[in-house]
Amino acid sequence: MSAEHTTEVLVGGAVLAVAVGFLVYAGQVTGFSGGQDEYELTASFRSADGVSVGTDVRLAGVKVGRVTGIELDTETYRASTVFSVRNGIDVPDDSAVAVSSEGLLGGNYVEILPGGSPFFFEPGDEVEFTQGSVSLVGLLMKFVAGDEEVQAE
Repeated sequence: MSAEHTTEVLVGGAVLAVAVGFLVYAGQVTGFSGGQDEYELTASFRSADGVSVGTDVRLAGVKVGRVTGIELDTETYRASTVFSVRNGIDVPDDSAVAVSSEGLLGGNYVEILPGGSPFFFEPGDEVEFTQGSVSLVGLLMKFVAGDEEVQAE
């Protein structure tokens, strides 16, 4: 084997190692789990802007799951959401779920606001207490409209 072929094999191996490393890193960042046990809960939101399949589910700022399904309920016109929570994390059955924002320019995530009940949700249960996403544009419009009312008086 000549020096050229040896160099090509080494460079190809390095590229392959970098690609595998990137895939492992991407899997960790996106929360792709190879065999992590999770259970699913459901919630219904008036507005689920910015939430899609794969959106983080967080408890106390820590990612504990992800949104696994979202669709429109044609009877109630609400966003029916299915999300997973890692096994071992017991969510009290009086907890609330809210669509929160990471900031003005950040994305949205689903936040679990734990209650104080000694009883916990079972897999497949529905979280009754929800708060949908808040529209920044809607808030600005209310602020502007409020200012105009004050100036008109």
